[in-house]
Amino acid sequence: MANFALGLGIGTKSSAGDWLEVYYNAPLLNADDALIAAVADKVGYAGGNQTIELNATQLKALEAAFLSVDAEDQAEVVEILEGTRQPLVLCILETDAAPQTTAEVYLKLSLLSHRLVKPHGIDLSGMFPLLPNVAWTSEGAVALEDLPRRQLSARAQGRVLDVQSVDKFPKMTNYAVPAGIRVGDASRIRLGAHVGEGTTVMHEGFINFNAGTLGVSMVEGRISAGVVVGNGSDIGGGASTMGTLSGGNNVVISVGENCLLGANAGLGLPLGDRCTIEAGLYVTGGSKVTLLDDQNNEVGVIKAGELAGKPDLLFRRNSQNGRIEVKTNQSAIELNAELHKHN
Repeated sequence: MANFALGLGIGTKSSAGDWLEVYYNAPLLNADDALIAAVADKVGYAGGNQTIELNATQLKALEAAFLSVDAEDQAEVVEILEGTRQPLVLCILETDAAPQTTAEVYLKLSLLSHRLVKPHGIDLSGMFPLLPNVAWTSEGAVALEDLPRRQLSARAQGRVLDVQSVDKFPKMTNYAVPAGIRVGDASRIRLGAHVGEGTTVMHEGFINFNAGTLGVSMVEGRISAGVVVGNGSDIGGGASTMGTLSGGNNVVISVGENCLLGANAGLGLPLGDRCTIEAGLYVTGGSKVTLLDDQNNEVGVIKAGELAGKPDLLFRRNSQNGRIEVKTNQSAIELNAELHKHN
């Protein structure tokens, strides 16, 4: 039997002693019982989901414990961290229960961005109150109440403390850079994004937390929170996907495999495999669409939501009467093989 997850982290606290963020270099999914048993008595772990702050003595003991069960990657992390003055934490999750601490949230977001779990494959309920708003600066995370003093101190030393964002989420690439990806503007991918191998995110592309791609994709538009894009699908320039955090929408939006959202298109329903939404067309579940047969004859009018998950569909806007039409996508999109070969 294995515990759900384990992470040895180094983080940042506010002047009041509150955790702002935690960096896990090598989080573990399904840590086996031998490893947990080896570290338990070193840190006072007695089971359950625990966030344990570590001192220098405990850190040294952890290195021996990891080596005793051949967890060499974890032992190497300990070796690098020895001597640091930054706060350290060991987060052990026996089960995938709703997080209770900031350190637990960061471990779960890191599991997503390290591609150890897929979007919607982990319990993140109740996470927002546990994530403080933080000033993400050229000198790392700074508590908002500490920011004016830090800015003044930097100026006194002839420096400018560059505030890059004020947010609950940092950018993913400061915590994980999974293999086989290209990113034009790293600030547009939040920690907790799942970026599949072979994915390219161009400068205007955006990926939120608990969302992302499962394989080779070109992302030039917006992948909102909770949206999952299948292998071989492209999100065109300025295209948008409807998330699940606003507007009362509780439907999980997804894009199947080998789909295309054209430039400035929008999606508000689960899309099946090999589907295309033409440029500039926003389709929601409540959109009235006209069904066409293979001879372009009208066969009925339905809500687009009734087509959720169905494959091989082409959504287009009739340029003469403005209605949304749907027909079988006989020329289902084939992505540019030469482009994706070098992702």
